[in-house]
Amino acid sequence: MDRKDLVQAWLDQVHEDISAAECLLQGGHWLYVAFLCHQALEKVLKAYYLATHDDEPPYIHSHGRLLDICGLTEELSPENLRFIDFMVPMYIKARYPQQKLAAARLLDKGTCLYVIDKTKELTQWIEEHLPETKH
Repeated sequence: MDRKDLVQAWLDQVHEDISAAECLLQGGHWLYVAFLCHQALEKVLKAYYLATHDDEPPYIHSHGRLLDICGLTEELSPENLRFIDFMVPMYIKARYPQQKLAAARLLDKGTCLYVIDKTKELTQWIEEHLPETKH
């Protein structure tokens, strides 16, 4: 698989995660909606990294670190940076009982609709900023 195909494979996973989050929203599975949106954001950043670097994306899950490594932090609005911060606890910590309860308290249907919308907005923005020759 060449680099362009790998970037596309990451992007395909992004869209699949968002689609799955929308299905889980209908069932009221708020924590898993947020988890999949976290995953979608992570994957689009890794696609961007892959499109703009000559090596594999790092094995990290921090959106903030990935944004920094990709050089995108300064490009995002304060609102989008606050959203990225909001999404931090929706990863692994959200799968451990105590942290899961704390993260779940942040979520309801309205919040999850916002999370999906912001995730779509950010993933689209990042995709639009991918170098044309790489994706």
